[in-house]
Amino acid sequence: MLVQHVSELIGNTPLFEIPKSVHRLKNINLFAKLELLNPFGSVKDKSAWNVLKDDIESIAAEGKTVIESSSGNMAKAMQLVCSVYGVPFKIVTNRIKVREVKQILQLLGADVDELPGLSECPDPTDPNDPITFIEQMMSANPGKFFHTSQYTNEKNIHAHYHSTGKEIHDDLKAAGRGEVDYFIGGLGTTGSTRGSGTYLKEQNPALKNIGVIASKGHLLPGIRNVDEMYEVGLFRKDFYDDIIEVSMDESIDAMLMLVRKCGILAGPTGGGSLAAAIKYLEPIDKTLDKPHNAVFIACDRIEWYLSYLQKYRPELFGLAVKKDTVKAVTQAEIDSAPELDVDELETLLAGSGYRPVIVDMRGSLAFKASRIAGSINIPADNLEDIADMGVPFSHNQKVVLVCPTGEVSKRFAAHFKAKGIDCLSLTGGFVAWRDADKATEKSKTTGGRKLLVGSSS
Repeated sequence: MLVQHVSELIGNTPLFEIPKSVHRLKNINLFAKLELLNPFGSVKDKSAWNVLKDDIESIAAEGKTVIESSSGNMAKAMQLVCSVYGVPFKIVTNRIKVREVKQILQLLGADVDELPGLSECPDPTDPNDPITFIEQMMSANPGKFFHTSQYTNEKNIHAHYHSTGKEIHDDLKAAGRGEVDYFIGGLGTTGSTRGSGTYLKEQNPALKNIGVIASKGHLLPGIRNVDEMYEVGLFRKDFYDDIIEVSMDESIDAMLMLVRKCGILAGPTGGGSLAAAIKYLEPIDKTLDKPHNAVFIACDRIEWYLSYLQKYRPELFGLAVKKDTVKAVTQAEIDSAPELDVDELETLLAGSGYRPVIVDMRGSLAFKASRIAGSINIPADNLEDIADMGVPFSHNQKVVLVCPTGEVSKRFAAHFKAKGIDCLSLTGGFVAWRDADKATEKSKTTGGRKLLVGSSS
């Protein structure tokens, strides 16, 4: 096959049938849409090309810079499209959590403006929003940037309506296998699931569209956390018949099934979709008396995520597993972690006795913008690294941990409790403190100096 432009290689990815010996569903045929075989390596190739193709030549002619907020696959695909046309590309993000992703973007020549990162526990109080930064940059530099706005751009949906969804339908029909009954995909911008799912439902009105999200406190690159979905402009909850949560462990286990039993080099996001598909379909399978078809998206490649896998599954690389770490805390230990509510903390702080050490685990900008008076800032990622090396608190100190919503802090409280530290987690986190209208303070910069300003949320 002779091609003259890379865009000719985008799409028409294979539909791979997962052997029944792997998924063990008796009445459901399960297929993986191998979007990892697009030329730039992911399902986002289609989105990137579709949001740029109508404007890229005029962008180049006018000397503009394409700007987008992306943490991975969309950024890679857009950088490569821009490179082909000689257009500068700028990424503004606070979500690059995987080393290889950043390295690939740097290798491709992207201009990455990386804001302070978010933890695995999304912080609704964090003012460090990439979209706000982009809007400020565009206002300060009229005519310089072309913002593709992947989280609100309907062309993101259209790309998959006209390609991914149609390709799945046409391939099954050509093979004489019938219609799609269940369509499963990870929810990021939601462009691929809404576009594909819309097309497939037009062909089979009985189709069930199933979204996949990460469990609270779990990091799955490319799949949003249960607390993050309403941040996405294209997300429509009523579009999905069900939304399934998957953990990191479930996703990595399913990814290994794809790699080792099917020979498909899918990443953990594809594994998450497979795990969710089996979790959702197993009870349904027992009620069926005739064959049905289910399709999930294997959205990108495993090579992007080796450092992520090494961090969360070191044994896969022959590395020793540290048993005495924050990650090793069990769910039972988390459930029994010591807590106090906002009223109890307020009373404790107002008392004349020994004041506790309050450790705010949020990002630095959120901490500067508003915090409990007298607290210190150790973001969750940094505190985890410190805790893995030893206990940073004295045994004669009372420590109160504050994260955005009180989930991540419970894991840390359980860990430090096991070390003999009088450590508690603030129930509901800083959001609960703020919503209860408790007193806060913030940093104010004046004449190059930071001042503490008391306030009430």
